[in-house]
Amino acid sequence: MKRIVITAALAIAAFAGSAQAATTTITGLKNTGVGTSGSTDNNYKLTAASSDTTITNTKPFITYDTQWPVSPWLANSGDSKWITPTSTQGQTFDAWNAGTYTYTLSFNLTGYNATTASFAGRLAADNAVTVKLNNQVIGSAAGFTDWTSFNATSGFVSGVNKLDFVVTNWQQNGGNPTGLRVEFGTSSIAAAVPEPETYAMMLGGLALMGVVARRRKNNAV
Repeated sequence: MKRIVITAALAIAAFAGSAQAATTTITGLKNTGVGTSGSTDNNYKLTAASSDTTITNTKPFITYDTQWPVSPWLANSGDSKWITPTSTQGQTFDAWNAGTYTYTLSFNLTGYNATTASFAGRLAADNAVTVKLNNQVIGSAAGFTDWTSFNATSGFVSGVNKLDFVVTNWQQNGGNPTGLRVEFGTSSIAAAVPEPETYAMMLGGLALMGVVARRRKNNAV
């Protein structure tokens, strides 16, 4: 029985070491505009507070590559596209006061060790954007002709996490569209490792199996 218990303990230790080393990418991090131009981007939720336009849709729209304001905005690519509050991507907003447009991306880390999570990306906005991870600010940018980097190495939680991209569209009376562009680069997270109590239960169960096997052997003799 002692041999069985020692073998089981070594197996559990090896499993624990491999579990701690196992990492993967965070699959829920989605670039903006993944889909067909003119359709809604179902990865993001939109909450809008425009100063002069009522917006009832809860999903932003994916832009067409050759329609204004894509140029002067950063050109769309195969990796990401701009998303806008309405299907009319060149629509003007916020003639008298600045408007706020929050694009929310949720991702689930259930089954992973949230303390090991990290990601890096880049973004652009018309006009300015603040990035929040679970309501904590992790970055900001202003401008639509170049990228700004952002990242997070802490602040993640087990279960559902929320990234808010809070876009501010500055006041302008005419020719005042707004939009968001996000691309994620690297991301990493480790699988959750069982608690020590779990290992103790596994070891106890294997030891019990060894006792049963030993008794059966003695009875057979």
